Amino acid sequence: MKFNEKGLVPAIVQDADSGEMLMLAYMNEEALRLTLSSGDAWFYSRSRQKLWHKGETSGNYIKVVSVWKDCDSDTILLQGRPAGPVCHTGNKTCFFQKLTG
Repeated sequence: MKFNEKGLVPAIVQDADSGEMLMLAYMNEEALRLTLSSGDAWFYSRSRQKLWHKGETSGNYIKVVSVWKDCDSDTILLQGRPAGPVCHTGNKTCFFQKLTG
């Protein structure tokens, strides 16, 4: 993987069953390693500056089905099965606000 200058790579999360895009987060090498070894989604929180096990506070873990890299090796696609809403707002997906105009 080609991590950026901060050691991060964007990770898109897609529902493995419906194909719906659920969220975008970032991973560092350790988050990617933990995701691949545990089968749960791990990310790096840019705001908290630390590893983040998705679902650790909400219980809405994401069981990872497959992990893909894009053709440039600079973006990850996680296909998974969420245990509940993925967005911190309680919405199923973080993509629920359509831009208009």
